[in-house]
Amino acid sequence: MNNLLELKNVSYYYQTKQNEINALDNINFSLKEKDFTSLVGPSGCGKTTILSLIAGLLTPSSGEILLDGKKIEKNDGRIGYMFQRDHLFEWRTIWQNITIGLEIQKKKKDEKKLAFAEELLKKYDLYAFKNKKPRQLSGGMRQRVALIRTLVLEPDLLLLDEPCSALDFQTRLKVCDDVYDSIKSEKQTALLVTHDISEAISMSDKIIILSKRPATVKEEISLSLAGATPLLKREDSSFGNYFEMIWRSLV
Repeated sequence: MNNLLELKNVSYYYQTKQNEINALDNINFSLKEKDFTSLVGPSGCGKTTILSLIAGLLTPSSGEILLDGKKIEKNDGRIGYMFQRDHLFEWRTIWQNITIGLEIQKKKKDEKKLAFAEELLKKYDLYAFKNKKPRQLSGGMRQRVALIRTLVLEPDLLLLDEPCSALDFQTRLKVCDDVYDSIKSEKQTALLVTHDISEAISMSDKIIILSKRPATVKEEISLSLAGATPLLKREDSSFGNYFEMIWRSLV
C-alpha cells in the first residue's frame, strides 16, 4: 500500500521575546492509505504543532511534508481537521453546521455532497436532530456532528487533535467507538494526537512516540489487537503489554 503522507526531515523553530525555541528536530514518518495512526509524547513536545504543519497552518523551518507526493498548501482541501472542541455555531442548525464547509467551497448545491451529508446523519443517529441547535445536543452528539462536518468534505487525510478529551470517561469511550467506526467505514486515513495511551492503543494501527522538546521520533509501534471496536480491543490480552511498552518509552 502506498504512503499517503510523508514527513521528511521536518524541523520547526519559533521566536519568543527572549530566544529561539527549537520545537521539532528532524521529524521523519509516513502514513499509509487507510491507516489509523496516533502521535503520543510528553506534554508540550509539539504534537499539535505537527498537526498544524501538516494542515498547512504553519510552515516547516526545514524539511518537507508531502500528501500523495505533492507539497501541502495553506487551506489544503485534501485535509480535514477535527479540533479538541467541536466549534459548532450555536446560531446555526445541525444541518447548517454540517454543510458550512460546502458553503465555503461553494458546493452548497452539490446534490451528491448533500445526499452524502444526509446519509452520514442517518448512519450515526443524528438525522432526527437535523433542525435542532447545538445547545440541544449532548457533548458526545456534538462531537459526532463535528466529525460528520469534516467527513462531508471527503478529505484524503483526517487530522484529529484530542477530539474526545473534553468528554466524561463513559461518553469518551462511546465517542471513540463512533469516531473509529466512521473513519474505518469511510476508508479514511487518520492521524490522532492524544495524551491517553489507552485511547491510542485501542484506536490505532500504528503509534508514533515522540521525545520531549525538541521532539524527535523515538519509536514506531505497529499494533495487532483483536476486536471490532476500540472498546473491545481493550479486552485483548496484548493490550497491557502494549501499554507498558509505550509508557516506558514515554517516561
